[in-house]
Amino acid sequence: MAEPFEVNDETWQELVLNSDTPVMVDFWAEWCGPCKMIAPSVHDMAVDYDGQMKVAKLDVDNSPNTAMQYGVRSIPALIFFKDGQPVDQIIGAVPKGALKKKVDSVLGS
Repeated sequence: MAEPFEVNDETWQELVLNSDTPVMVDFWAEWCGPCKMIAPSVHDMAVDYDGQMKVAKLDVDNSPNTAMQYGVRSIPALIFFKDGQPVDQIIGAVPKGALKKKVDSVLGS
């Protein structure tokens, strides 16, 4: 079963940008209440889309350079990457249905 995996400034290039599969990255922090609210939905996306998409989590407190590079100013922020490029994003906690709709849209494009 697929699980979200941790990425950081050091592993970013290898695990996200060089991935041959689309990657949804959850930019989060331990102190962020809304991040904890969407965590179960983020986990479900990793399970539901296993083989079609990878799900990564990046702690903005531990990896501020990557968060700054992509202009993450508010968390949770979910950024979708295809072929090493950001292609879409969601800012803030959204219902699972809205997240699923966005994932389907990204994977279908």
